[in-house]
Amino acid sequence: MGKGDRRSRKGKIWAGSYGNSRKRKKSKAAFVPKVKKSAPAKKEAVAEVEGEAKKKAPAKKAAAPKKKAAPKKTEE
Repeated sequence: MGKGDRRSRKGKIWAGSYGNSRKRKKSKAAFVPKVKKSAPAKKEAVAEVEGEAKKKAPAKKAAAPKKKAAPKKTEE
């Protein structure tokens, strides 16, 4: 299992070949710059421009505390 063995990693390196014992590194994709899109107008700014004030949703009511279950009566 040395340089002459093409099944081993050392043999693959010596022979300059690739395979199951010596995988190739995955190549990275070429750099592609992302196209920046123009920022959409904010909804609040658009509403103010149109003359409509944005209304807030009504506040949620707090949940009522749960009542404890009544103890079961046993017949004797």
